[in-house]
Amino acid sequence: MQLHTISINNLKRRKTKMAFLTIGLMVGIATIVTLVTLTRSMSSDIERKMDEFGANILITPQSNGLAMNYGGISLGGVTFDQREIREEDLAKVKTIANHKNISAVSPKVLGGITINNHDVLLVGVHFESELKMKQWWKVFGTEPKSDHDLLLGSDAAKVLNVSPGDSLTIRGESFTVAGVLDQTGSQDDSLVFASLPKAQELLGKEGKITLAEVAALCSGCPIGDMVTQIAEKLPDAKVSAIQQVVEGRLKALNQFKRFSYAMASVVVFIGSLIVFVTMMGSVNERTTEIGVFRAIGFRKSHIMRIILLEATLVSLLAGFLGYAVGMGGAKLALPFMAESQNAHLIWDTGIAFGSISLAVVLGLLASLYPALHASRMDPTEALRAL
Repeated sequence: MQLHTISINNLKRRKTKMAFLTIGLMVGIATIVTLVTLTRSMSSDIERKMDEFGANILITPQSNGLAMNYGGISLGGVTFDQREIREEDLAKVKTIANHKNISAVSPKVLGGITINNHDVLLVGVHFESELKMKQWWKVFGTEPKSDHDLLLGSDAAKVLNVSPGDSLTIRGESFTVAGVLDQTGSQDDSLVFASLPKAQELLGKEGKITLAEVAALCSGCPIGDMVTQIAEKLPDAKVSAIQQVVEGRLKALNQFKRFSYAMASVVVFIGSLIVFVTMMGSVNERTTEIGVFRAIGFRKSHIMRIILLEATLVSLLAGFLGYAVGMGGAKLALPFMAESQNAHLIWDTGIAFGSISLAVVLGLLASLYPALHASRMDPTEALRAL
């Protein structure tokens, strides 16, 4: 009789105990798979949302003044030696060491202007980069295509009493309202957006910009290093990072990761303990059987291989079932824990192979002492029970 046949027949005879052993190890593996998959899927979702946040690096002119504003309410300010950034200098941003991490650069020129007897803030932008950076914008109408197309915030459109397709006259020139933004709850609602070259012309600021926003928000972007590199390229500008929301979400995710790993460690320990106790009990119950094997010529290594083979077969089954149950649990839990409703579950073959391998390793380690104990049994003592 071959060794694997003996192992399989023993598993068939002790179905209840082997089922209990399989379930115990399966729960441990399923917990690990669920937690690891959830953290990875949530990390991917947060990284994707980060890329949609827009600018996370702000470039403004150096100023010797302090702006007096709080909560979006401006009270004015005193500024000395006001400087502006030359548009041509922004090209240097793309030459920094981490330029591959930059997804978009959006220069802006700002200035007050009168339209239909209303004072509004005109913002000149490159619409292609601006729309790429602010993916949450919802435009009613069409996106501006030419220098004489405008994009209005929702409040600005109400004040000026215009809608998409209407015309506005600014300093003697006719412009078309290509689109109106849906309510954003930000300062964008009260702005009038025009193409950067035309806004510079209207404001008398040709070749100059008021500020620039840089979108480089991703998990692998060294924001701090990039701020330093940009500041070195633009010594006359103030470069700052906007990271409060990002750091808060990453901190929360890291805390969840640490909790997940701690919980997984506890569950794995319990699963290993179940395997150890069950296998040890099985060995003690099979004292007579093992004595017979030793008496008919089975070596100690043969006894160990029988016990460890049983553990391997059970662990393989627990690994497969644990991965399936764990992925099912992660799929059910992800919608309740992710940052967005369209978060995607990450299916990784590495997790599948890892979970099965972990189950086998845990099963073998937990069964090692019972196997050694079985192999060291004295056959004469075992046969006395016959």
